[in-house]
Formats: sequence, structure tokens, C-alpha cells
Amino acid sequence: MSTTTLQAAPPSAPAPRASRAITPARLLPWLFLAPSLAVLAVITGYPLVRMLWLSVHEYERAQLLGVPAPFVGLDNYTATLTDGRFWTVTARSFAFMVVCVALTITLGTLVALLLMKLGRALRLVLSVGLLLAWAMPPLAAMLVWGWMFDTQYGVVNHLLTRLTATSWTGHPWLIDPLSFFAVAALVVVWGAIPFVAFTLYAGFTQVPGEVIEAAQLDGASARQRFFGIQVPYVRSIYVVLVVLSMIWDLKVFTQIFVLQGIGGIKSETSTLGVYIYEMGMAQGHYGAASAIAVIFTVIMLVISAYYVRATVKEEEL
Repeated sequence: MSTTTLQAAPPSAPAPRASRAITPARLLPWLFLAPSLAVLAVITGYPLVRMLWLSVHEYERAQLLGVPAPFVGLDNYTATLTDGRFWTVTARSFAFMVVCVALTITLGTLVALLLMKLGRALRLVLSVGLLLAWAMPPLAAMLVWGWMFDTQYGVVNHLLTRLTATSWTGHPWLIDPLSFFAVAALVVVWGAIPFVAFTLYAGFTQVPGEVIEAAQLDGASARQRFFGIQVPYVRSIYVVLVVLSMIWDLKVFTQIFVLQGIGGIKSETSTLGVYIYEMGMAQGHYGAASAIAVIFTVIMLVISAYYVRATVKEEEL
């Protein structure tokens, strides 16, 4: 009986590794990005470095006149983290953020669905109204809202008096912290709804119509079609909108600051953005304010990191 000897095939040559040499083709994208990176380094990098430097120095009003700023290390951070008011303001800011984000996403979704149901003419009218609200500068909008909730001459008090047959004249909306933040949340959500509504409307229009029709023929209700088909299709959009809304509502400043000037109690209504301003510009504790700002920046980076991670995962799918 003859045997056949099988000879092993010669091993294949290893695939050549990609060259790491710096070539003009690899340098070209960086050359195009260089101007924008330089601008970002100046307008973002320098303030960040300056803020870090201030946070580890005792920098008061005297230092503005040329007195050397002594290095204090982490003392500003220790004083901030052991200060009860910082945690009170932080908790208040997060509570305000949660309420605003929930209202913004919910109402923005309803407006987006309304845009899909309206006819062409009414959709155009609603879109123009949303754009006007979105385009209005925050300070100008706050002057209008402040007049509407004015204690003596406010439109809201006048309408409530007419509707309820009870005198609301002289009712102070901004003295009580709860009603103050109710007004602030109304203003913040009013300004944020247009962006959310337009973004979700664009996402909902990309959902295949045949899928919706098939689900409808199978007996799925409008609620089931929305949560079972439309929401999963735009889930990545919802993630982006929620994270961006969290960042915007945490660092809100103009609305709170202007309402405080109209009639709010600063010690009971300050959020993180206003608190940093008070510590720095109002009281002159620039080192302590910078330490608070650094902690606030870290919080923003943590939220942004989740947003970037979610975006990268969506791109990999």
C-alpha cells in the first residue's frame, strides 16, 4: 500500500505594514485644520489655562492692582468643596436642569409631531413663530418676560384677574424661589423648544412611511407606532438633544441673572453660572471663582464625554 506524503505549503509572506512615514498626503489635512486649531487654541486654550492658574492662586481685587498672587495649591478647591452653599447651588442647578430638560424634550416632541400633522400653510406659520422665538436674543426676551410677570403692571397678573375673578394685582412672582424658578423654567423651555422641535421633525420625516403603514394595518395604535417605531428610529437624535439640553440648562446665566435683577432673591435663586459670577465679579474672589469654574468645567466634560461616546457608538453600528 503506497502512502502519499503531503508537503506543507510554504508560509505566506506577512502583509506589509502601512508606512508611518510623514508624507505630504498625510500632512495636507492638518495644514487645512491648522488655522482653525490655532484660533481654538487662542480663544479656548488660553482662558482655560488662565482659569487653572487662577484657581491655584489667591487672586483678589488687590492682585488686579499689581500685588503678586500667592500660590495656595488646592486651598481654593478645598474651600469650595467644603462650603455648604456650593453644594446647595449645585443641587439647585441640577434640579432646575432636570425639570427644564424634561419639559423641553416632551414639548419639543409634541411640537414636532404637530408639524408633521399640519398642512403646508399652518406648518409654515408655526415654523416662522418658532424661528422668531429661537432667534430672539436672550436679554431682549428677558425684558419682555420680566414685563409680563411684573408685580404691578404685568400682563399675567391682569389676565389671571380677568379669568379667575380674583385680584392678582401686586402678586410677586419672583420673590418666592419656587415661583421664581417656575418663571425661569418657562423662559428657558420657551427658548429651547424650537431647536428640539425642528431637529426631531427632521428625524421623524426620515422614518419610512411603509413601516408606519404596515404597523397601522397590523392594528398598532398611534401610541404603539410612536414608541415602537418612530422613537427607535430617532433614538440617537434624542441622545444628542438630551445631552445638549443638559449642558445648556446647567450653564444658564442670562435668564436667572436678569430675573434676579427684576425681583428675585439672589441667595435663594442662584445657579452655578450666577454663583461663579457673584464670587468673581461681584465679590472679587477670582481665585475661588476660578476653582468653582474648573469644577463646573469637569462636570461639563463628564456629560460631554457621554455624548461623544454615544455618538461614536452610533457611527460604529
